[in-house]
Amino acid sequence: MQLSEAVRQRIKFYMKKNDMSMWKLFQMSGVPMSTLSTFLSGKTDLIKLDTLLHICEGLGITLYEFFSDETFNTAEHD
Repeated sequence: MQLSEAVRQRIKFYMKKNDMSMWKLFQMSGVPMSTLSTFLSGKTDLIKLDTLLHICEGLGITLYEFFSDETFNTAEHD
């Protein structure tokens, strides 16, 4: 699995866990809807670290928690 897909799946995992829509994530993180939509739909594989940090803040987790998953141990770099 590519690293970008692992990040995408992890965001979706936490959104589902928190019963959070993309709109709610936008409200909680401040990350523009267009950025969330473009990345989560797979139209782009690029996401900046500061954007991911804001997403994590919106999800109520740290970057460490976000990346603490087996998926990232085997993910291939893009």
